[in-house]
Amino acid sequence: MQKNIALLMEKEAAARLGGGLNRIQQQHQKGKLTARERIELLLDAGSFEEWDKFVEHRCNDFGMDTQKFPGDGVVTGYGTVNGRLVFVFSQDFTVFGGALSEAHAEKICKVMDQAMKVGAPVIGLNDSGGARIQEGVASLGGYAEIFQRNVMASGVVPQLSVIMGPCAGGAVYSPAMTDFIFMVEDSSYMFVTGPDVVKTVTHEVVTPEQLGGASIHTRKSGVADLAFRNDIEALLLTRQFVDFLPANNREKPPVWATEDTADRLEPSLDTLVPADATKPYDIKEVIVKVADEGNFFEIQPDYAQNIVVGFIRLQGSTVGVVANQPMVLAGCLDIDSSKKGARFVRFCDAFNIPILTLVDVPGFMPGTAQEYGGIIKNGAKLLYAYAECTVPKVTVITRKAYGGAYDVMASKHLRGDVNLAWPSAEIAVMGAKGAVEIIFRKDIGDADGIAQRTAEYQEKFANPFVAASRGYIDDVIQPRETRARICRSFAMLRDKKLENPWRKHGNIPL
Repeated sequence: MQKNIALLMEKEAAARLGGGLNRIQQQHQKGKLTARERIELLLDAGSFEEWDKFVEHRCNDFGMDTQKFPGDGVVTGYGTVNGRLVFVFSQDFTVFGGALSEAHAEKICKVMDQAMKVGAPVIGLNDSGGARIQEGVASLGGYAEIFQRNVMASGVVPQLSVIMGPCAGGAVYSPAMTDFIFMVEDSSYMFVTGPDVVKTVTHEVVTPEQLGGASIHTRKSGVADLAFRNDIEALLLTRQFVDFLPANNREKPPVWATEDTADRLEPSLDTLVPADATKPYDIKEVIVKVADEGNFFEIQPDYAQNIVVGFIRLQGSTVGVVANQPMVLAGCLDIDSSKKGARFVRFCDAFNIPILTLVDVPGFMPGTAQEYGGIIKNGAKLLYAYAECTVPKVTVITRKAYGGAYDVMASKHLRGDVNLAWPSAEIAVMGAKGAVEIIFRKDIGDADGIAQRTAEYQEKFANPFVAASRGYIDDVIQPRETRARICRSFAMLRDKKLENPWRKHGNIPL
């Protein structure tokens, strides 16, 4: 027994060393933590239970039979984040550059399978050079096994990917199918084909950072949701983020203690919307002032900034927020904002997270670039997401709600449960000036007449009362009451039950 215990301790020490002290030092010199250090920061102290610590690859080609490391380049297991169960895998760049082998993939698949069985989130810490070339098709098969599990887990348990190093080639498609992707500035990148291939095929000369760095994917492509300055910040904020999420699709979001009273009034909101309808204001001020303790965890803050999405808590319980941002493109919906909003709404619906929608939208963005880019189908994604959604939906129209964009933004016609409006709300087919120029186009030369009719149109529609008279708005409220009214609404909706007709799946306009 003592001999076996000694052997166990020897193997455990080898597993903890990964690729060895020199490679660990190289990792630190790049400003990166090791796979095990990352897990220690992510999980509650002492909670990590490791699986498959002694797994080794089975490849004997190209001298691989003499290069074996316990764990084979990935650390897997489970633990807790603030007392709540999560499964985790952390790729170890010190072992073969984190390259994925058949055995490496099997370890990841095992924790994903178990997460599905017990209903707990999966967090992947990605730091890999891609498929292990020496294993050929076996490593490619390993990726496909992971992809299949990503798809099966989608909408069942939350999946988070934290990109903490390279993620290239086929490896990018696993994070792409998870719910959220976080990246680390200057040390992580994602691309399907690397700079060398790009140079060969298109003659473009780019660096990995220019091709697929954190700034590219959080600002231009929208592939990633957030970028952090370093590994430590990424892991600590991932811990905060997990606190907003339910464990699986059969549970409601967690409820955390709060001292912020539900009936708190916010008088400053009474003067937030400018008297001039053409002047912008920051919708995030509304979000922060209605949230518990002003805590707002924004998602994709640098991408499609004309729509704002993220999580708040109301009475301690998670609520997803979707809001038009008048500060950017006047809050118009365009291709990127529609996709951003639709994906967020569908995540919330999949995981029983109620949705608060704040509306100030003058319409869809006009122009050939939008039409050629497919604004029709892309705009329909957001419409489809809201219409399909069965979780509690509370909508507050703060100012403009024009045209089809009024319909799309969680209107009563798309099964909005509670639809409220501020006195500053304007609900109409379009703005007064444009409407009058169409209705009275024969009198376009009569400037005084046009001005008079514009004033008449504004008096008729530049308020929420026509919609309220038809029941499309449940109540017109003072802005200061917004937190109290939405808290009451969500409390009333706590036991809402609504099911869509049975189907294998819908056909969202992709």
